[in-house]
Amino acid sequence: MKYFILSLLSMCVTSLMFSEDKNVHDFTVKDIYGKEVQLSDYEGKVLVIVNTASKCGHTKQYADLVKLQQEYAEKGVVVLGFPANNFGKQEPGTNEEILEFCSSNFGVDFPMFSKVSVKGEDKVPLFQYLTAAANPEFTGDIKCNFEKFVVDGEGVLRHRFRSGSKVTDLKFQNALNELLATE
Repeated sequence: MKYFILSLLSMCVTSLMFSEDKNVHDFTVKDIYGKEVQLSDYEGKVLVIVNTASKCGHTKQYADLVKLQQEYAEKGVVVLGFPANNFGKQEPGTNEEILEFCSSNFGVDFPMFSKVSVKGEDKVPLFQYLTAAANPEFTGDIKCNFEKFVVDGEGVLRHRFRSGSKVTDLKFQNALNELLATE
């Protein structure tokens, strides 16, 4: 009976966590300095949420993300970087080391957040939401660093691009521009 109740309670919590009314703006995360940030602060902005790493074959995508942020900031786009060490220990550094690496090597000027887990049992709630069945077109585990989740100004996940897709690719650019045209 005890296990049944725990299982039922778990299902209820999961159901609440991923209800249709919930969106990205309902989450609070920590920035790279450890300060809590409510993603509702970005309401009205199109977000490009990316799990990042400093020692990955895709790390050079930081340069394109910086360029995207600079070119699209006036249109209301904000790139949010979430360092993660889930894939081959490709992000072993501390938050301070990550920030230094990103700043000195790529001039990252978009918001960076504290290192998180984006896969496995310790996956943070934001990435649980982004990869959950509540988003049927975008469900499933992240397979590598630099996956991109595009969220509209209302906090609704609209597109997901795997690591091999770059923000300079025509498919990404078209999706982003179509979304901006409706905002």
